[in-house]
Amino acid sequence: MIYFAHRGASAYAPANSKESFALARKLGATCYELDVHLTSDKRLVVRHDYSIENTGHSVKEFTWPALQAFCAEHQLLCPPLLEEILPLIKPQLECLNIELKNDNNEYPDIEKILLDFLNNDAKDILPKILFSSFDFPTLVRLRRLAPSARIGLLTRAFDAAQPRELDAYSVHMNQTRITSQIVQTCHAENRYVFVYTVNTPAEQQRLKQMSVDGIFTDAPDLFLK
Repeated sequence: MIYFAHRGASAYAPANSKESFALARKLGATCYELDVHLTSDKRLVVRHDYSIENTGHSVKEFTWPALQAFCAEHQLLCPPLLEEILPLIKPQLECLNIELKNDNNEYPDIEKILLDFLNNDAKDILPKILFSSFDFPTLVRLRRLAPSARIGLLTRAFDAAQPRELDAYSVHMNQTRITSQIVQTCHAENRYVFVYTVNTPAEQQRLKQMSVDGIFTDAPDLFLK
């Protein structure tokens, strides 16, 4: 079973922070998951939510320098750039799942911007990248731009036609929604099944018996002993 450090070791450090990913690696992680947004000057920011805490502002409103200044002014932890996270996890990296936050095409061209960044600045780890998103059109556009990319369909309602259309490498679902039938359907078509967010050994064992291929966990040390 594959264990993804979900937003780093987010049970012990702020999710998607440099500290969280550095700690995950220290705990033995070699597979990771993170989320990306775009600033107005097209910088890839690692953060889960569109909004900046409870300020009423969103990532896309700011240039990267302005976002740094805003967070400093309001005493908030500034989300890091993707380029700041990669050096922390690159040693012994086996897989990095990058989730594109792009509901309703919130960030036009984020697919191309991300691919261009990886091709220019991280080409050596590009084969280890797994791209995912809840936004199906985002994945369709990404597939057109990168025919050989590994794509993970992130979905709340499984429809076997969607991973087929994407030629998806994997299907990602919540632990409360996954079923043995979904796992069997995916395996019959040579797709992996990864489940989130699993933070107890008991739940991991239940999913293992279901033949799930991997889990996303906030506490990688529970499973990487």
